[in-house]
Amino acid sequence: MFNLIWGVAFVIVNFSLFLLCYKLFGKKGLYAWIGFATVLANIQVTKTIGLLGIAMTLGNTIYTSIYMATDLLNEKYGADAAKQAVWFGFFSLLASTVMMQMTLVFVPLGDELAQSTQQAMETIFGLMPRLAAGSLCAYFVSQFLDVRVYSYLKSKFSSAGQFWIRTNGSTALSQLVDSLVFCTIAFAGLYSLSVWLQLLITTYLFKFVITAAATPVMYIARGFRHAEDAEPGTDGRAR
Repeated sequence: MFNLIWGVAFVIVNFSLFLLCYKLFGKKGLYAWIGFATVLANIQVTKTIGLLGIAMTLGNTIYTSIYMATDLLNEKYGADAAKQAVWFGFFSLLASTVMMQMTLVFVPLGDELAQSTQQAMETIFGLMPRLAAGSLCAYFVSQFLDVRVYSYLKSKFSSAGQFWIRTNGSTALSQLVDSLVFCTIAFAGLYSLSVWLQLLITTYLFKFVITAAATPVMYIARGFRHAEDAEPGTDGRAR
């Protein structure tokens, strides 16, 4: 019960910080959010919790907020801005992975504090190559798919009242692909097919619930106005 109550508070705080970041810093805030959210999501995923009788990893909430940021960029600033943000997030994830793997190679001092710090860092950042590769590939494929699907839905459902169709539709499909790519690269062959399917389904369903819960947050964010919103969008329309 504690994890459920704390989990609701955790989601609220995540979404509130997302809104605050965009409210204070505008378009640049969304890029900044994507940069650190990709890193934090891969740190949080190392912690496993029990929720409603299901074992799951953390990181799904802030990872979902990356899709929220790219969808918002696509909505207000065009597909090119969203694609640039995807590349920015991919570079942040790749660079942090490389730098932390190099950090782990350094030999620590022999005292107890240095050794315990090294062990803690290895636990968090010493991910198996398959997990790191799965995360990078899943992010790259699913995020660019999200941009393309959102742009397509934007051309078919363009009214303000249909915003929920664009954001939920693109995110639901891209997160399914994300979960499929990650679970295939990271876990295929390590678990039986039934266990692998359970991991895939539970991971995706939880992301889907978070996505649906984020819909009101996206409408609030869409209503924010910044100086750059007045510039012509990449689709040729005023934002």
